[in-house]
Amino acid sequence: MKIAFASVYVDDQVKAMDFYTSILGFQEHSNIPVADDFWMTVVSPDAPDGPQLQLDPGGHAAVKPYRKAMVDDGIPLAQFAVDDVEAEHERLTEAGVTFTTPPIDVGEVWIAVFDDTCGNLIQIISEKK
Repeated sequence: MKIAFASVYVDDQVKAMDFYTSILGFQEHSNIPVADDFWMTVVSPDAPDGPQLQLDPGGHAAVKPYRKAMVDDGIPLAQFAVDDVEAEHERLTEAGVTFTTPPIDVGEVWIAVFDDTCGNLIQIISEKK
């Protein structure tokens, strides 16, 4: 068994694809129309055959209160590994990304949390070397 897909619900799939590719640096993998939405996935350029992150439409009635509660409580919906949280924080801040939690040392790792502009908080994490 292996992880092939993980999902984040987004307010606007087209906007999310732009943010996740042009700002975060993921690569578009799939962009297939399905009814009124899309099967839309991105991958890490470091692992183009690795797990895909699906940018799911957030229109289901259960999604909005779930995501609101997560954001209100400051809980990230997903975590992405980076080599250096402080350097990535600087790069993303310069690109206009809003962080809700700046880089902090939490023992064995560094973390920071940002708003993905699509209704979610995302955490970046780097292990200490």
